[in-house]
Amino acid sequence: MATITLDITKEHCPMTFVKTKIALSRLQTGDILEVLLSEGEPLDNVPRNAKEQGYNVIGVEHVEGTTHKVIIKK
Repeated sequence: MATITLDITKEHCPMTFVKTKIALSRLQTGDILEVLLSEGEPLDNVPRNAKEQGYNVIGVEHVEGTTHKVIIKK
């Protein structure tokens, strides 16, 4: 099992989930993707879209300032 970190703090919707989905497609089943993103639309959309795509969103954590981490298991 691997844990990969994806930093999309500089991206804007819809590219935030596009980049997240590409990263998830490269993982093996059971791997973890930690997505660093900004609050607002990315924080609202990435976890929701990941769940809609059938991924397991393990949690959302505040990192610092406006940066959050979404933990997704493939």
